[in-house]
Amino acid sequence: MTNNVPDIKVYSGNLCPYCNAAKRLLESKGVTYQEINVDTDPAQREKMEQLTQRTSVPQIFINDTHIGGFDDLAELNREGKLDTLLNK
Repeated sequence: MTNNVPDIKVYSGNLCPYCNAAKRLLESKGVTYQEINVDTDPAQREKMEQLTQRTSVPQIFINDTHIGGFDDLAELNREGKLDTLLNK
């Protein structure tokens, strides 16, 4: 039996309370993620904006699926759908 580890990317910014909340929620689920700070890397900010058509952070991807921001992540968690995404 293989345990598939989800590929999670969190585009974040400095001093962003929603970014911190998203990271805490993911950590509470026991998963690891790649944090990409767009405040320190303008090329990554441009890439994030192209991928999401959004300029705000955080922007979260799970297994190449754009989840959205913290509110979207929290809603998935409340609905019980986040665990399903994380266990694929």
